Amino acid sequence: MGAKASLSEQFVMSFIEGDRWKLYLEGLGKSILLTLGALALGVIFGIVVAVIRTLHDQQKGGKKSPGLVFANAVCKLYTTVIRGTPMMVQLLIMGFVVFATSRNLMGVAILSLGINSGAYVAEIIRGGIMSVDPGQMEAGRSLGMNYGTVMKEIIIPQAIKNILPALGNELITLFKDTSLVSVIGMTELTKVARDLQARTYLPLMPYLGIAVMYLVVVIILTYLQGILERRMRKSDRH
Repeated sequence: MGAKASLSEQFVMSFIEGDRWKLYLEGLGKSILLTLGALALGVIFGIVVAVIRTLHDQQKGGKKSPGLVFANAVCKLYTTVIRGTPMMVQLLIMGFVVFATSRNLMGVAILSLGINSGAYVAEIIRGGIMSVDPGQMEAGRSLGMNYGTVMKEIIIPQAIKNILPALGNELITLFKDTSLVSVIGMTELTKVARDLQARTYLPLMPYLGIAVMYLVVVIILTYLQGILERRMRKSDRH
């Protein structure tokens, strides 16, 4: 039938025949799982890097700790390399070089996306921390609180409100970036569409279908982000 099939026939062959719609749902579920796992990993990496770099930047001129200087240099190298190279190249290196013998494609994909996300989240968190008035850190320390307590009780809560929109955007970007993990052979939403297109020789419906799915999820995430931001603004007024 191929390219001569009508739109309705293409739809049936791409989604209905053989319960193929279930494959799309399974692929979407894996994409969402990838996104959540990578974001969690990215936030962990991001917090560690942001704290190290903030600590380094807040040291006095002649009293810099050698260990902190080294750690800061490693963190700067990490963010520079990750932000300066394409996500697909990083996936190819992780999938076919670093973990060439691994069959845990989900783990490799989450780790790759998480490492990539961590570099961006680190700058987001660092920017949020730096946006808080430095006088609040000094005030907390003058009251006898140590650095960690001031960060936990005073700085971080304020920084979270400042970085929430950027973190929401990172979540959306991560979800869309899951479409790249098919290059290492993992079957997620985009790979499902590619496989069905190769089987039916009908590219329109599979690719249009996943485009709609990505769009719907992004719209939902954007809506939920807006609700959360409005609630946080209300809590500020009260």
